Amino acid sequence: MDFQFVAIALGDIAWIATAFGLGFLAHLFRLPPLVGFLAAGFVLNEFGFSGGQLLQKLADLGITLLLFCVGLKVNLKTLLRPQVWAVTTLHTSLSTLLLFCGVLTLSLVGIPLFSALSWQSALLLGFALSFSSTVFAVKVLEAKGEMKSLHGRIAIGVLVMQDIAAVIFLALSTAQWPSVTALLLLVLIPARPLLGYLLERTGHGELLVLYGLALALGSAELFELFGVKDDLGALVMGMVIASYPKAAELAKSMLNLKELFLVGFFLSIGLTGSLSPTMVLMSLALLPFIALKSGLLFLLLTRFQLRARTALLATISLTNYSEFGLIVATIGVANGWLAADWLVVIAIALSLSFAITSPLTSRDDALYSRFHSFWMRFQQSTRLADDQLIETADAAIAIFGMGRVGTGAYDSMRLTQEKNLIGVDFDADKVAWHCQQGRNVIRGTPSDADFWDQLGNDHCIQLVMLALPTLSANLDALERLRAMEFSGSIAATVRYPDEEEQLLEAGATAVFNIYREAGEGFTNHVLEAGLNPVEQ
Repeated sequence: MDFQFVAIALGDIAWIATAFGLGFLAHLFRLPPLVGFLAAGFVLNEFGFSGGQLLQKLADLGITLLLFCVGLKVNLKTLLRPQVWAVTTLHTSLSTLLLFCGVLTLSLVGIPLFSALSWQSALLLGFALSFSSTVFAVKVLEAKGEMKSLHGRIAIGVLVMQDIAAVIFLALSTAQWPSVTALLLLVLIPARPLLGYLLERTGHGELLVLYGLALALGSAELFELFGVKDDLGALVMGMVIASYPKAAELAKSMLNLKELFLVGFFLSIGLTGSLSPTMVLMSLALLPFIALKSGLLFLLLTRFQLRARTALLATISLTNYSEFGLIVATIGVANGWLAADWLVVIAIALSLSFAITSPLTSRDDALYSRFHSFWMRFQQSTRLADDQLIETADAAIAIFGMGRVGTGAYDSMRLTQEKNLIGVDFDADKVAWHCQQGRNVIRGTPSDADFWDQLGNDHCIQLVMLALPTLSANLDALERLRAMEFSGSIAATVRYPDEEEQLLEAGATAVFNIYREAGEGFTNHVLEAGLNPVEQ
């Protein structure tokens, strides 16, 4: 046995065990585990742990796979919307200016670290702090099953535009421009049919995951070879094949692998440097600026005719600092523009912003409902065609979530209840497809307070069937139904036995475990087909 390898593995068990322990503790307090992973990095750093090759490789792979998966879910039409490119441009510019003024003010007051900043360094910090975390936002939206909702698509679009701005900054700051041969990367466009052909024929198992890894890591290496940021290669490759039907399955197949690698990234943030009371105070001084840039984003989104709820939910998912701030700070330190202590200050501020935003993301619909009148003050009288309130006509049965389970339920139910049936989903493309198939499906979500406010007491819905993709989405819907005192019946789907009790306590009338019931349904189908050998 190679005992040298064992020694390396035993060293790595320290951060693995610590990450699990603090991640589990964060989970118990209803915080995303990533908050615990960040804390684990700081704890390990205090005990002299400096990470290792495995941790760094995990961190690098995590970011690469994250951007690849983001690319798989990007719709180029979304990026071309003024609500994305124009809002991002205005928000980045104005946020940088406001944060620059704030940081410069703190430097004039004489606060440690801030007082040593020049106006150029203050501008650099303002730019770094104007970005939002791609890692955090994507994880939150995926956990809630809202990646394809309108506010989810807007948020991802803003993040992608920010990533593009990041690449431009890196090129300018390092004075490393892509070589002329980088134009050869355009070969990806004619190669797209071949890449799609292979994707559609890789099956549904480990070969699909391996193909995804090859595309993500291969494109990253290819871009770096031509002098372009490697992570941008993974993002672009994801976008190249995003329109293929199997791209969504590929993203799901790589989900757990990506999540594992991202643990290394969050730990590496905490391992940036040693903590001190002064650095913590400096980080706390940066936190109020989060509210400033978030308020500006919400205002801009509503000015561009988004509904108040859509703007608020998109804003909350982006209410944090970004890991890109650490990249900017690293470049600043390397070029002598910033003191090395700023790496730790920004890392702490980033961690605290995640801890602050996590409870907000889990209560975003409740925040909208509770302060509904306040948010409505910012809503424009004219709104986008795909962000209007919805009508349910005289439907008595509403199925929320038109994925595979919801679609199957709809097709079975409409055999006897077609005139009283309506399907609801927040994915506009999915809604359009269902309508083409002859189903009565509209765009919306049961956790939308405006949806139920519009119905008031005049709706005819007596049965709500929740076939939403995640437990949190079902719980949010049940909370909204309970708040508006819905008197009808509510049936909900679950995947795991421990979720059944949670949904029943939250107000579900009946719970359907799709895995257990699928087995029972399969058995009944076999018996009805007369295939029981005992009876024969």
